Amino acid sequence: MKKFGILLFAFLGIVSCSDDDDANVDPPFEGETKKYDVSAVGESGVSGTAIFDENEDGSVTITLDLDGTTAGVMHPAHIHYNSAAEGGEIALSLDPVDGDTGISETTVDMLDDDQTEISFEDLLEFDGYINVHASADDLETLVAQTDIGGNELTGESKSYDLAEVDIEGVSGTATFHERKNGETLVELDLEGTTEGNTHPAHIHMGSVADAPGDIAITLTSVDGASGMSLTNVAMTDGTEEEDGTAVSYEDLIEYNGYINVHASADDLATLAAQGNIGANTIW
Repeated sequence: MKKFGILLFAFLGIVSCSDDDDANVDPPFEGETKKYDVSAVGESGVSGTAIFDENEDGSVTITLDLDGTTAGVMHPAHIHYNSAAEGGEIALSLDPVDGDTGISETTVDMLDDDQTEISFEDLLEFDGYINVHASADDLETLVAQTDIGGNELTGESKSYDLAEVDIEGVSGTATFHERKNGETLVELDLEGTTEGNTHPAHIHMGSVADAPGDIAITLTSVDGASGMSLTNVAMTDGTEEEDGTAVSYEDLIEYNGYINVHASADDLATLAAQGNIGANTIW
């Protein structure tokens, strides 16, 4: 009986030690994942997803998974600084997308400058966008694109009507899209514009009824062929004497202002379309 008690005590000791050892074992690594939709540029028909996976060693695996790529062609891809609406230099080169599979997979922990470390958390806030190009010989032609990091759109937006003024048939909408970083993508979408024309556009102070008001924010000119203009707005226009001031999405949707779209750079007096924004549309 005494011998049995000793054996039982020893067994319980082994179980106890095993439980303590298990308690000290770290749980398996489960990295986070972030997915962005990648949209076609123009009529390319190329679209899909960009997936960022956090790795245990601190690196990030970036996978592009695209439909509509061209068999036998490698499509160069990069992460650029700034938003797609602004454009910017290459921050990080990705492995080209294989046109046969539509796949690119790149594991990174450093930007192209070989000096700046980049983590999963850094990329979630990064001021950047992804470009996918037609080929190494045709980098000017983009087939797909998406904003990433702080430039990601939240899904919140506000649209305003732009009415015909001096040019018959030109009208449309201005849509303000909120970004994760609080900045705004301003999208102008007009009908009735003509190919070969470009139409300067601005946000002015005051309302249409009080026009003319000073220019507060210069927008990207509307392309006559597509009727489109995309502008990233983070600041009001500055002057020679004074810098502009920061302006957020929340500021813009309450702003005392209006938008003018002009006939051309040589004919700013002729208005193609116009509409109130922000506080001037609240009744």
